[in-house]
Amino acid sequence: MSNSSGYGDWVTIDIDAPEQMHSRGHGQSLPGSAAGEATPQGFDVVELEFTGTRAQAVENGRNRMAMMAACFLAAFCILGFRVLELTLADDLQMQAGAEPVAAADGELVHAGPVHRVMITDRNGEVLATDVSVPSLYVDARKVIEPNATADALLSVLPDLDRDRLIARLTSDRAFQWISRKLGPRQQALVHALGLPGIGFKHEPQRVYPKGHSAAHVLGYVDTDNRGIAGIERGLDTLLAGDGSSPGSGRPVQLALDMRVQHAVEEELAKAMATFSARSAAGVVLDVHTGEVRALVSLPDYDPNAPMDADDDARFNRATRAIYEMGSTFKVFTAAIAMDAGVASMASRYDARKPLKVGGHTIHDFHAEDRILTMAEVVMHSSNIGSASMALDIGVERHRSYLDRLGLLTRPELELPEVAQPLLPPRWKEIETMTISFGHGLAVSPLQLAAAGAALGNGGYRVSPTLLALRDREPERTQVLSGQTASDVLGLMRRVVGEGTGGQADVPGYDVAGKTGTAEKPGRGGYKKNKLITSFLGLFPARAPQYLVLVLLDEPNATKQTYGYATAGWNAAPTAGQVIRRVAPILGVRPVPSQLPGPAIVEAGLVR
Repeated sequence: MSNSSGYGDWVTIDIDAPEQMHSRGHGQSLPGSAAGEATPQGFDVVELEFTGTRAQAVENGRNRMAMMAACFLAAFCILGFRVLELTLADDLQMQAGAEPVAAADGELVHAGPVHRVMITDRNGEVLATDVSVPSLYVDARKVIEPNATADALLSVLPDLDRDRLIARLTSDRAFQWISRKLGPRQQALVHALGLPGIGFKHEPQRVYPKGHSAAHVLGYVDTDNRGIAGIERGLDTLLAGDGSSPGSGRPVQLALDMRVQHAVEEELAKAMATFSARSAAGVVLDVHTGEVRALVSLPDYDPNAPMDADDDARFNRATRAIYEMGSTFKVFTAAIAMDAGVASMASRYDARKPLKVGGHTIHDFHAEDRILTMAEVVMHSSNIGSASMALDIGVERHRSYLDRLGLLTRPELELPEVAQPLLPPRWKEIETMTISFGHGLAVSPLQLAAAGAALGNGGYRVSPTLLALRDREPERTQVLSGQTASDVLGLMRRVVGEGTGGQADVPGYDVAGKTGTAEKPGRGGYKKNKLITSFLGLFPARAPQYLVLVLLDEPNATKQTYGYATAGWNAAPTAGQVIRRVAPILGVRPVPSQLPGPAIVEAGLVR
């Protein structure tokens, strides 16, 4: 920049020498004693430059002020960044999926809530879902009077521990839970206290709108919505999916039909009350796909408050309990004998006297004392006849067939509560004989049902599943010939039409089945007055679609059963009631019966 006169555009003034001031502008010196006076007319001065000691002091002061301002600015930037960091950390800590933080006393002071997807039955009925509920937390850094705050909270939440509460209020932590999952009234009362540092955070809570129904299938979750039991635990990863994997985030559809489930639960509850049974279990299975349409274990519990029930109610008897199933095993023995080619429908077995093998004697509960045909062995539930068949089959072949039917290994299922079958410690000829009529090998009711499906679907072993198959193909393995399955099915129909299972028959559905009554083992041997009764049924017999298994634990005789507590008097009629109710729901159309109806059941045929 230059002025029009050709002089420079700044003036230098020495303020230490006022009388001999030298000003200099763009290469020229100008006299003067002060800035105003030193500036001659005609000069266009736009800057003044001061020199001298005082001018240097002024300049040094300016520099120090600039440096201090820079320091203050840096300090404010650091503090601002730290505040932002702490704010984001608190928010992230409260987000879903955050890991639990342990307090000094080892107790979890915060765990991020887990959002779980909905569970429905095969018809879309909601069985489990999340709802948002308030939980109470404290930012201890903002609490002004910890003791007064604790007393105020205790006035509306008296269940809190005062010492622990004060410890949290004085911990200087940014976040700690005080009370999880509050009700609306509790939230309103705490809110009205207006306590500094106390706040609410909404988190998901699992609810089960059907209450007790299907409780053992669904299971339950903990306070942080993590699966503890049932399908909630078995499919925990899928149900708590974050959308990062295919299929996650979508509702999980079970194979259960809640209409069928309700019917089975009601009928089993009635049977328990009628026969004063200790417990009961029931299964309805699609014999072609293995889909479980109903799975019941009684007593049960409310998954909305599982800890209100005792361990006995939370125990799943349909999948986790194992029982010696008694005479229901005789249909497998007959199937194995025919499939292995060691017996046919024309085979006969001498049941005129007890069978003695290796120091053991096998009796019939109600001996026929005659030679029995294959059909009569099954219909009259002859232990002697079944043991004789097993001897013909042989130890290894008998065991191999039971394994192929899935009776010797833990079944695959979406529940964690699945029992390993209990096999005899040694398996020789006598074990083969006793297992042939249901003693010496303990399996779960679901395991028996899955094996029984092969008798109704042409000889295919199916894998039971609690998930709706949708477009998936069922897993099937041929383990018996179609002819064998058909022949045994005919025998089972005769058991209902002419034998011990008469009270399970339902007009129009031609039920095929087998009763089973087993004494419970105990100290000192089997207990004659403690029975496990069961009925394994398939319907309709002309082309089975579904299997029904009913089991009662320690049922008692009644006046109506003439003093008998065996399966023909309790499990069979219970299964009949189940079939009568669920067959229309399942779309099975009744047709006129092609086989004789049930005969009057004699007391001697109820084993």
